[in-house]
Amino acid sequence: MADEKKQGLFGIEVAFSEADDEAERELQLMEQDMNEADESALEDEPEFEEDLEDDSEDSLTYSNGVIEKIVAMATREVPHVLGMKGNLMHLVQETFGAENLTKGVTVEVTDDNRVIVNISVIIEYGCYAPAIFEDVKERVTERLTAMTGLEVAGINLRIEDVVTREEYEASKKRHAEDDE
Repeated sequence: MADEKKQGLFGIEVAFSEADDEAERELQLMEQDMNEADESALEDEPEFEEDLEDDSEDSLTYSNGVIEKIVAMATREVPHVLGMKGNLMHLVQETFGAENLTKGVTVEVTDDNRVIVNISVIIEYGCYAPAIFEDVKERVTERLTAMTGLEVAGINLRIEDVVTREEYEASKKRHAEDDE
């Protein structure tokens, strides 16, 4: 097989063999066949392209913070849930006077747009935790579905503390006085 020299990229002379030329021709033919197949598929289904255009122009999305806020507010509506238990970041925010309404809540949105909710709460001493869990699941699912249309894939409730209502109110009052 004789090698031939051709002008390559940046004017550099490069040696090509006949095998290289043949491989290049095969690639060009394959690319041409694929393009023709794509074109014929589009001709068979012209509506598909229009559907894509319609779907791509409008969208509705929610930030995780919005979903977390809805979950936290719904959870606080449940009787015997005294408060939410946040992480260190929430404690720092509260120290500087910022009330964080999403404290104690994290959410994960799955690939199929369903929501997994994680909630950490403080409940009232003497109350039946499984009943509180069922109430939280019902309330959160109801509120999220009604407000966003999102489906709840799962709810994980973590009881961080149990205190009497009086102890909780006294703790909140002390915390408020410390802030002043």
